[in-house]
Amino acid sequence: MTAPPGPIRSRRRADHQPLATRTTPLSLRRLNRWQAERLREDLADLYTESCATPPGGEYRGRKDFLRRLTRDTWRPGFAMLTAETSNLAGYAFGFPVPRDGSWWSGFRGPLPQAVGQLTASGQIFAVSGMVVRPSERYHGLADRLQERLLADHRALLGATLVDRTHRAARAGFQSRGWHDIGVVYRPPGPTVLRALVLPLGERTAAEPGDLAHHARSSGRRRTRGEARA
Repeated sequence: MTAPPGPIRSRRRADHQPLATRTTPLSLRRLNRWQAERLREDLADLYTESCATPPGGEYRGRKDFLRRLTRDTWRPGFAMLTAETSNLAGYAFGFPVPRDGSWWSGFRGPLPQAVGQLTASGQIFAVSGMVVRPSERYHGLADRLQERLLADHRALLGATLVDRTHRAARAGFQSRGWHDIGVVYRPPGPTVLRALVLPLGERTAAEPGDLAHHARSSGRRRTRGEARA
C-alpha cells in the first residue's frame, strides 16, 4: 500500500483546529487503466517526492512503485482518482477485492466474519495506493480522495494493507475511522503488513461489533507479542 510518510489528517482533527484554507482551485478526475498508464511517470514523480525514502533508495522506491502500479492497473475493476491544481496534487487508486478471498492470502488467524461475508459478496474495495503532495496534507485532500473513490464503487467496506513499519501512515488511516484487524504476511521477505478496513453503508454500520472486537483482540495479541520480544 502506498501512503505518505506522515499521518493523513482527518477533518475531525484531535486538536479541533480548522484545516488550512485552499487558495488554488482543485479538481478531481477519474482515470481508467489506460489513462493511468499514460500518466505513470508523473505518478511516480509525485510518489518519489511525497514518500519518505532512505538516502540512496529513491531509484529503487520509484521502480517498486511502478511495478506495483502496473500490476494493479490490470486487476479487474481498477480505478484511479487524481486531484489536480496547476499540477498533480495527489491521487488514489484501487480495485474490488476478489470474491474468492485471494486478496487476504497470508492473513494470520481467522478473518472477521463480516469481512469474509462482504468479500464473498463482492462488496469490498481495496485502496491500493494513496499519495498526497506534502503541501496538500492539511487541506483534507486525502479525505476527499478516499471518500470519492469508495463512493464511486458503492462498496460497503474499504480495505487497505500498510507496511507494519509505516506506523505514521497507519495512524493516519486510523484517525479517519479505519480499523486495524490483523497481520498479513506476503513474500518475499516475508513482508509484514497491517490489514485495515473502513466500514461503509448501512450493513457494516449495523455490525460494528465484529470488527471492533477483532481489532481489540488483535491489539491485545500484538501487545503481548511485543512484550515477550
